[in-house]
Amino acid sequence: MQYSADGHSDGTVTAPQPGFLASVFRDLGVEGPGGPDLPDGFGGLAEGPGAEGPTVAPAGPSADAPADAPDHAPSGAGAADEGAATNAGAATDAGVGTDEAVAAHGRAAALTHHRTLTVQAEHEQLADLLRRAALPVSAMDFESQLRHYEPRPYPAGDAEPAGTDTEPRWADYAPAEPPAADPDGSPARRLLDSGYQRELAQARLTHQRALREWRTRKAEAGSPAGDESRRAHEDAEQARARAVREYNDSLEECRRAYRLAEPAAVESLLERALAAAETATQDLPAPCRAVFRPLTRTAVLDLDLPALDLVPSLSGYRLGADGEILPVPRPPADRATDYLRLVARLALRALQAADAVDTDEILAGVVLNGWLRGAGGEEPLCLLSVDADRDALARTRLLPPAAPSAEPDGEGVYADAEQDEALVRLRQLGAAVTPDPYARAAVEPAAVAGPALPSAPDLSANEFAQLVRELLTRGGLTQWSVRLRGPAGLVATGEGTAGSALPGRWVVWASRGAGPVGEEEIRTLAEAVREESAERGLRLTTGRFTDEALDLTGEDGHQHIHLVDGDGVSELARTHLGLPLATVH
Repeated sequence: MQYSADGHSDGTVTAPQPGFLASVFRDLGVEGPGGPDLPDGFGGLAEGPGAEGPTVAPAGPSADAPADAPDHAPSGAGAADEGAATNAGAATDAGVGTDEAVAAHGRAAALTHHRTLTVQAEHEQLADLLRRAALPVSAMDFESQLRHYEPRPYPAGDAEPAGTDTEPRWADYAPAEPPAADPDGSPARRLLDSGYQRELAQARLTHQRALREWRTRKAEAGSPAGDESRRAHEDAEQARARAVREYNDSLEECRRAYRLAEPAAVESLLERALAAAETATQDLPAPCRAVFRPLTRTAVLDLDLPALDLVPSLSGYRLGADGEILPVPRPPADRATDYLRLVARLALRALQAADAVDTDEILAGVVLNGWLRGAGGEEPLCLLSVDADRDALARTRLLPPAAPSAEPDGEGVYADAEQDEALVRLRQLGAAVTPDPYARAAVEPAAVAGPALPSAPDLSANEFAQLVRELLTRGGLTQWSVRLRGPAGLVATGEGTAGSALPGRWVVWASRGAGPVGEEEIRTLAEAVREESAERGLRLTTGRFTDEALDLTGEDGHQHIHLVDGDGVSELARTHLGLPLATVH
């Protein structure tokens, strides 16, 4: 039923029309006797086509009830109007709340997507760093650093090339005469050809312009200003040539010092090569310092590793059931693997740079330590250490054959640590790598770039083996063969020529450490001499021997065992190598 403008019903009954409140109750899943989409008491609720709001039909017994009827009648029109208005207000509030919830959910979903894209960009940046860190480096040897001087000519005019001072000739500008159409015709008739006349006029203009420019240059060349300009150009060229010559002379001097294994020259060349190797990843600072030890001809490289937070810790974000944005963390093992892959590539790149620059084979080995340096003066952690001699570096391809972006499908950008090519190559070099960088699990450095006068504990296992071999080879022991080698020392055999300081076949047992060597080790060496069918045995230590061990070598059956303690090793180094070795007491 509808009402007229004065508030009285006009007796017309209308069917409920779909509207805003109807849609709200339909979304809430409420049904009543008034219709499938409306609750109880809202059977007459409808939105008129031109009304500002819903029109409620009275629920009283008669539409003609008097205007002064009691407004407290339980079943009158006033009660129906009041109930309908209350329900309509509640429905409106519910609709507004639903719209706000939907809008908030949309905003949270958009923010979740944006944060996930940010995390994906971090992963792509890491993948790009992995690719660029695996690029091969160029050798920075002395030949590649030489400069060449190319003289620059004095600037000349545009009409003539530099150095031309001859007067322009008309013969060089005159156009060719047109061919004669009639062989019997006069030459004057051929010269009246219009095309030829245009070419002739243009050639005269060009020749006159070139002649004026030539005369101007001649006048300027003879003027004081022209002479001053030419002298300034010649002085600048002489300065350039002198600078190139002086630089090449200094480079040659460095090369002579490098061939003499002077530490400053070797370290300068190594650090130049290491700095050049960082060109591909200038946005990832990873400085590497070099220290050269002439005693063992070994370079100790200290590589600063990137911060741990460089590797993303999240896979993305997701939207929770209550609309909360939740981070999705990556497995710790995956994050540790990604960091170790990057570290391995940086280490291999530094080793390759050092190996490629040493064209004169001054280095007998390279020790590389990767240090994680924290802020605030924290003690640095060694997360990676490599001790490789020249032969090992020559046998190992230092960089992976393919970039990370070229890995087979299914592995993605990241691969398992045990299958990563860079880490496999490091382990082939006997590298010590931290099992978990994020747990700050450090490894023992193979060698320490400490004082200028190193002691035996400062040396790496390869350095100590190289030192023992060099000392005994200088003493006459040739055909050196290492049988066992470890961090504490080595066991080797060698043969000396007759008349040398060490004639015959020897078994050498060398160790380093401050602990004393007892008689039991002397007996063990004597048994090794018999097994190897050798004539003598040499027990060498950087420490000292016990009195019992010294007495044993004086008895029958052990007089072929010779002993060298720490003071003896230092004296041998000074005698044969000209360099001392600090002793440990």
